[in-house]
Amino acid sequence: MFRIKASYTEQLELKTTIERAREFFSEFRNFVDLMPGIEGIRKEAGGITRWMVRAEVPVIGPVHATFAVEKTEDEPHRLEWSPARSEVKNYLRYAAAFEECGQKVLVRIAQHVELRRPHARDLHKLASLVGEGRISAEMQKRVREMIRTFLERAQAKLESELDIEEQPVTVP
Repeated sequence: MFRIKASYTEQLELKTTIERAREFFSEFRNFVDLMPGIEGIRKEAGGITRWMVRAEVPVIGPVHATFAVEKTEDEPHRLEWSPARSEVKNYLRYAAAFEECGQKVLVRIAQHVELRRPHARDLHKLASLVGEGRISAEMQKRVREMIRTFLERAQAKLESELDIEEQPVTVP
């Protein structure tokens, strides 16, 4: 079995409410709009959501993958999507946890990606030459870049929306 893996965790403090943070991180449109490499996310029957992702991997070039996920946790302080039970090749687990810290919200993000193929050539014709370790290391870099960019943009968007709401309204 040929396996490529990447995991990433991050936390950030946002000047927003826990409700707004939870709403933001549960809305797929935000991922498509703000995370590089996400080509689309679509909901399907049976509670399945499909993430279409593209990542540039040196030597190999662009890698396209589709991840079928389903929501496995939907609590006020935690959201989680896990690989659909029917998935056998492309695994994606994404979780977001929310904790109030005074006037801010601490958001913890965790993501794990794994591509499994019976043979390296099933992923790409050059994959066996490059090897699991090198491809995984490059995918790890790309996942980190994607999520960091997304979180920077998410913070800017959430905090700018809050700033707009807090500005005093003057009536002429």
